[in-house]
Amino acid sequence: MSVGEGSQTDFLTARGRDYPSIRQFTVFLENRVGQLLEVVKRFEGTGIRIVAISINDSAECAFVRFLLSDPERGREILERAGLAIIESDLIGVELPESRQPLIQVCSALLQAELNIVQTYPLLTHEGQRPAVAIMVDNTELASDVLNRNGFTLLCEDDLQAPDE
Repeated sequence: MSVGEGSQTDFLTARGRDYPSIRQFTVFLENRVGQLLEVVKRFEGTGIRIVAISINDSAECAFVRFLLSDPERGREILERAGLAIIESDLIGVELPESRQPLIQVCSALLQAELNIVQTYPLLTHEGQRPAVAIMVDNTELASDVLNRNGFTLLCEDDLQAPDE
């Protein structure tokens, strides 16, 4: 990015992005009975909902990926617990009304030669359309492509329940 006379920078989000994204937290856990429950219970009574979760496990450790209804407070809780975390940007996209909505999403990304790294469903609230969280190799380009193709992209505010 160039800075100087005539340059303009409009940061439209608090995180310095001009495209909608949602934060994923990857937590590394020892592969031992009860570890996931210990992490999940940390959100009890906080008003923070886990809106998506994915677990990849191996013999020694598990990688647990979370999307939270309040990522700022959620990060604080995970950090205070002393957990090793990685924060990543994902795209939240509402699925269009069709028999095979993922075909439309994947086709739009393929046409732009974007690689899907991971995807999993979002646990939406009543009245909200089904949605998926997608990690791609270029979040900004993917957001632009999906937006130009008429998809509804979600931001972090969309992850909160109506009463929050």
